[in-house]
Amino acid sequence: MQRKVFQILVDNTSGVLSRISGLFSRRGYNIESITAGVTADPQYTRITIVTSGDETILEQIEKQVAKLVDVRDIKELKPEASVYRELSMIKIRCEAERRQNVIAVADVFRGNIIDVSTDSLIVEITGSQEKIEAFLKLLDGYEILELARTGIAALSRGSEDVIFLP
Repeated sequence: MQRKVFQILVDNTSGVLSRISGLFSRRGYNIESITAGVTADPQYTRITIVTSGDETILEQIEKQVAKLVDVRDIKELKPEASVYRELSMIKIRCEAERRQNVIAVADVFRGNIIDVSTDSLIVEITGSQEKIEAFLKLLDGYEILELARTGIAALSRGSEDVIFLP
């Protein structure tokens, strides 16, 4: 099994995300993460999908997504030529006497404490999936009350393959 990250530029129309995710669902393809947001040009949306499968399945995914009406461009974002980031918010049960330990670990990972209550705190951390996983492993002795992850947002490095749509 391989894992690929696809960047898809689509028309910013209602239902486009549903049509793309529906294609995956109908074909039985797995989506590990999906993010979507408007681009610098509000006519278009950038969708980043992380999926996995064998080489044949991944080629089929790329070809079938490219055929959809609203899709303007699809390309694979290879790890060595791209920048991937994910945002995660972690609510941790933490009494006042143990709070400083969590804050120290969050500081090492450049995390931000975005909420503190009497019995918990919320840490915001941004980075690669590996960085977030490493942070979560260090919280092993703490109870994670809630976890929210955005999925990967990614862009290719440099300006050579930037797509300018009419």
